[in-house]
Amino acid sequence: IPRRLGPKRASKIRKLFNLSKEDDVRQYVVRRPLPERDGKKAKSKAPKIQRLVTPVVLQRKRARLALKKKRVAKKREEHADYTKLLAQRMKEAKERKQERKRSNSRSKGDSIRESTSKSK
Repeated sequence: IPRRLGPKRASKIRKLFNLSKEDDVRQYVVRRPLPERDGKKAKSKAPKIQRLVTPVVLQRKRARLALKKKRVAKKREEHADYTKLLAQRMKEAKERKQERKRSNSRSKGDSIRESTSKSK
């Protein structure tokens, strides 16, 4: 008994009929004839082809890749800004530390002078 249904996936249809990528898979779908009813014209059914590369699919892919590129660029820019901010804050902290060191050494120097002047 032959199989009732043909392949549904685009690549399997290509394999069955030895088609190239350029050939239109939709023309090679295995159709199933329906029984005639009330003198109407004979109809047939065909499966919806899956994994079919359409312009809409390509458009979505382009959009997805563009979004990914945009995200990467934004991250890179934010990282550069953050690195700059971090460097600036480190520099400010270093300056504050040196300033504190200078003021502490001055006050120690003053107290040493005062103690020596009192003892004389």
